Formats: sequence, structure tokens, C-alpha cells
Amino acid sequence: MRRRDFIAGIAGSAAAWPLATRPQQAAIPVVGFLYSLGRNDRVNLVDAFRRGLNEAGYAEGRNVAIEYRFADNQINRLPALAADLVSRNVAVIVATGGGYSVLAAKAATTTIPIVFVTAGDPVQLGFVASLNQPGANVTGVSWFGSQLADKGLGLLHELVPKAVLVALLVNPRLPEAVFTLSDAQKSAKALGQQLLVLNAGTASEIDAAFATLRQWGADALLLGGDPFFFESSPADCCADSARQNPCHVREPRICRRRRPDELWQ
Repeated sequence: MRRRDFIAGIAGSAAAWPLATRPQQAAIPVVGFLYSLGRNDRVNLVDAFRRGLNEAGYAEGRNVAIEYRFADNQINRLPALAADLVSRNVAVIVATGGGYSVLAAKAATTTIPIVFVTAGDPVQLGFVASLNQPGANVTGVSWFGSQLADKGLGLLHELVPKAVLVALLVNPRLPEAVFTLSDAQKSAKALGQQLLVLNAGTASEIDAAFATLRQWGADALLLGGDPFFFESSPADCCADSARQNPCHVREPRICRRRRPDELWQ
């Protein structure tokens, strides 16, 4: 057997071996992937992660192994999942799907490098000491989407200038939500709008939130930047609501209404 084929075989089966029987682990880095959503939620993000590794010269099953841990939107599972990755002595932990994944990983280890992807301010959320010098074992990328609520309300004001009552859908379980809400409240006050805050973190809570939205007769809807809102089932709920409301903006994209039975995406 050629050496290349032998190493590829090790990488392909490494994830199934108990930790105690992994003498080759040093030769093949193991990446821990900690995700707050489910295995089938927003699979494009997981695919993009693999493509990024490929572009850096790492192919799953060939010269890198990946240990996936999915919380299925059950935030309370994240600490145990993070601890499990640490116990397996992974080379690095990728934490995504919301701030709680990052906080769980950070609480689980001070030595294993943690790379995060977030929509919030990493400093405000307590992930890093500063943007220039993150410090400790944590670094990552942020697009500051949770701080675009003021921009979203501004766009809504341009699209529907007569809108008075604007609904904001946020997941209170997400650490970034407090900053989204704070920015939205300041912007709504400056624009002379009333803000109807709708809290939801599960599909049933989204249904209840939209029932409240219709009850209050909100003129427009702004979605907070929570990954949960864009997986298939909640996204369907959001689309259904948008068909019944004059304007619906989701960060960072805009949805506008032409007529009651049509949604622009």
C-alpha cells in the first residue's frame, strides 16, 4: 500500500476511532466544528467551511479530520458539546451559529485555538480583548450585522415613509440581540417610529410572534441577524408573514412588497 493511500485511509476513519486508539492524530489535524443549529440547517455554511479548508490545502478525509457537533438550536447543549471537543484534543475549534457557541467554546478551553464567525461586536460580546489584539486563544471574523438595525430601520423609512409601528424580531437567547435591540430603539426614536419587539427562538415562538404582529397591525417588519431565522422552517414562517405585511426587511437583504400576494427577495 502506498503511503499516500495509507494516510488517506487513516483520515477517513479517524472520526470513528475512540480517542485512546488514535496514535496517528498528530499527523492528521482534527478540527472541531461547533454549531448552534442542526446538521441540516443552513448546510451552505458547512459546505463553505469545507471549501475554505480545501482552498487552504486541507481536504476532509485526506489530510484533515473534522469532528462536528450540532446543538439543534438547543443552546443549553453547547457547553457539553464544547467540552467533548476539548476532551478529544482537537487542534482548533470553529464556533459559529451565534454567540453562545463562541462563549461555550471559550469557557471550555483556554489553550485550544478558537475561531469564530459572528454578526456582533466581538469586544462587546466578550469574545476578545480588542479588534487589533484579540489576545488569549480566540480570534475570528465579524460582519457586525447585529449593529445594522439602525440602517435597516432607515431603509424601511425610505421604503414605507408612513410606517409608524415597526416590528423587530429578535432571538433573546442570542448574546447579540441586546445590541440589535439597543440600536433599533435609538433609531426608531430618531425616526419618530414606534418599535414592537417580538422575541422568538423556536418555530412555535415565531408563529406566536407573527400572531402578535398581525394583532398589533405593524406597518413593517425588521428581522434581527440570527442564523435561526434563516433556516428552512423559520424562513418559511417569515415569508408567510411578509405576504401579509406591507414591508419586510431582513439583515442584510431587503424584501419589498409589490402587492399582497407577492414577495420580493
